[in-house]
Amino acid sequence: MKRIFKIGKLSTIALLILVGLAFNSSEGDVKYKCMIQMVNYTGENAYVVVSLMKPDGSYDKTLYVSGKDDEWYHDLIKWWGYQKKANDKLDGITGASIAGGQRSIALIKVPASKIDKGYKLRFESAVEGQTYHANDVEMEMKAANVNQKIDGKGYIRYVRLIPG
Repeated sequence: MKRIFKIGKLSTIALLILVGLAFNSSEGDVKYKCMIQMVNYTGENAYVVVSLMKPDGSYDKTLYVSGKDDEWYHDLIKWWGYQKKANDKLDGITGASIAGGQRSIALIKVPASKIDKGYKLRFESAVEGQTYHANDVEMEMKAANVNQKIDGKGYIRYVRLIPG
């Protein structure tokens, strides 16, 4: 009888831990694999920044930067103006710049509390000596947009978020 009580008690504790973890994860960050497909353009590799934008259109935080050489960050004009003031930590959210026609997959984390609440993802792109695209892609951060292909207007052909 004692053995059955111990097993039941352990099962109850394990269940409570799992339920607690489930509730914590919904309040934390939601991870997405973000696929960025570039158009076929000529020139240097593109720098792309992915930002979470507040419902009023102002920057909330930087989610990802393609291009590790901060010497060129100033080419991403709007984001750079924000970044100089906010000084978001970029360690762990940078990757290689992206060449024309190439595809890149980045892991981004979006606070669960900001999904379906009017926030947007903004993709800015720049290529050395060429046009800067402040809103290459702008998409609402809605659960309905996950797995959808969202077309770009500049160097980005499209982006797609995949649960990650």
